[in-house]
Amino acid sequence: MSDKLIAVVKDLISHKHEEEWFEFKVNWFEPHELGEYISALSNVATLQGRDCGYFVWGVENNTHKVVGTTFDVHQDVKHEPLKHYLARQLTPDIGFSFDEIQYEGKRLVVLTIPASTKMPTVFDGKRYIRIGSSKENLMKYPEYESQLFYTLRNGMPTVSNTESEYQEMTFNKLFLYFETKGVTLNRRTFKKNLGLLTVDGKFNLLAQLLSDDCHLPIRFAVFAGNNKASTMYSVKEFGYTCILYSLDQVLDYGKLLNIPQADERDRQTVRKEVPLFSAAAFEEAVINAFVHNRWLDGNAPMFTAYQDRIEILSRGNLPPKQTIDGFFAGESIPVNQALSDVFIKLHITEHTGRGVPRITEAYGKDVIRFNENSIVVTVPYERLGQEVYGDGQVIPPVDVPVNAENVPVGAKNAPVNAENVPVGAKNAPVNAENVPVEDEILSFCTTAKNVWEIAEHLGYKDKRSVRKNLNPLIKQGRIAMTIPDKPNSRFQKYVTIR
Repeated sequence: MSDKLIAVVKDLISHKHEEEWFEFKVNWFEPHELGEYISALSNVATLQGRDCGYFVWGVENNTHKVVGTTFDVHQDVKHEPLKHYLARQLTPDIGFSFDEIQYEGKRLVVLTIPASTKMPTVFDGKRYIRIGSSKENLMKYPEYESQLFYTLRNGMPTVSNTESEYQEMTFNKLFLYFETKGVTLNRRTFKKNLGLLTVDGKFNLLAQLLSDDCHLPIRFAVFAGNNKASTMYSVKEFGYTCILYSLDQVLDYGKLLNIPQADERDRQTVRKEVPLFSAAAFEEAVINAFVHNRWLDGNAPMFTAYQDRIEILSRGNLPPKQTIDGFFAGESIPVNQALSDVFIKLHITEHTGRGVPRITEAYGKDVIRFNENSIVVTVPYERLGQEVYGDGQVIPPVDVPVNAENVPVGAKNAPVNAENVPVGAKNAPVNAENVPVEDEILSFCTTAKNVWEIAEHLGYKDKRSVRKNLNPLIKQGRIAMTIPDKPNSRFQKYVTIR
């Protein structure tokens, strides 16, 4: 028991904030309020699908620092043993227990509180609930009370037992998707085989997600800067269809954004191409977002690209029986078991639990952030060189015009043709006089010119192509900046050194 409770406390402390299903105190003791806490933690554990709630003495509430406690579990309350005092006023008997453990050399007391089962847990004639960090009388919150009674009758809401508000559904895209994966669906039994019906024979939320119209928007937004206050380039809409197709579309869009970079550092004979970000980490993060998203709330995952990263947000948090250590170790516990089963049948996932380890292997644990109602995975860009605007902004690598082969115009290693490659660029058509681009720049800059004037003269569509040829001339001392102490100034110009 001691080892199990040590693991429990370790997991509780690992949470950034105190959750509704556990409470930390140091030496606090007020017997009647403790009984109210038992009722509240028992009931909220049921609402969150947990087996137990916990009350721990010896841990600071705000810092989660383990400091130890002097709390005495064997004390009396008005000549009555504490345990008896609490049990006598609890209805029904839930079998709570006090245990003393040693954790990091400090004495802790852990009160384990089983979740309510057939009826809400009552103390001294009243039902309590935790809302955030507050302990409240459940009767004041009829919505929570109704939700608790529903959960006690039917179990935790899932995509399988939750009836969809849409009952007129078609599944043509689902059949087509299975066929493309080499799997044949039986049109007579597929609803039962995939678990698309509630016990009442109604279409459930899983059916809605897999239908031809899931009725949910799934969007990929692209911003110029590092936050949503910056200019938004575009919003790609991938929703309102079977989410299997939405998943593929998001993954394909990620491939488009993952511009290959030419690594010419220490180049000998072969130029190495380096992707902007880890394709494997991005793919695992997107698939996890779809599988583990809390679809019950009617919200889809959210995908956002900034100038230095992509953020992948899934709604909800870890499933009840998942610990943070287990999450990072790859111990897979699906939030949506029925949806996970569909993904496994289609070989989209393998149920090996390697998704999170692949992400952390590429970028470390810090790229995964646990918020109160969401999990965010950040996929950072790994740039070989930063091309910068005059005002200091990095040129975003995303959502630029693409040619027929779906490669961004002007991107390194893009296919060359007369329409999308500037005159004078490497591998580009030469100009009529066949003059090297370096000589063109030197000749044009006999009077000071800014980068856009040079780009226009050479027929370039962006500044990056200019800088590839301009920077070597500056290093050679053949071109000078008019404001050398502020190389990124918007007023910067370049002049040929005679």
